[in-house]
Amino acid sequence: MSLFIDANRDRFGVEPICRALQFAPSTYYARKERERNPCARALRDRELVPEIRRVHEENLSVYGAEKTWRQLGREGIAAPRCQVERLMRAEGLRGAIRGGKRVRPRQRG
Repeated sequence: MSLFIDANRDRFGVEPICRALQFAPSTYYARKERERNPCARALRDRELVPEIRRVHEENLSVYGAEKTWRQLGREGIAAPRCQVERLMRAEGLRGAIRGGKRVRPRQRG
């Protein structure tokens, strides 16, 4: 939405576009402010993602969040495990799944 507004703001103005799209101008301006001044969490995430990717790839992409977190700690990179889990999930990184295990429905009776 904000890309569309950015592309057409010189021609129509922000408020008329937002009115036509039923989109609050304050939402647009808040997003632009977040892009200019990201919060501390976003800045830390930008630092950690390349490190998480590096550790994951160096270990043949078999490390899950727990082992990746432990390896980062051994290298002196402090990060909470939940943050490593969240970033790995967001980046689509998964550890190896051990072979042949299937979830079977319970038999009721």
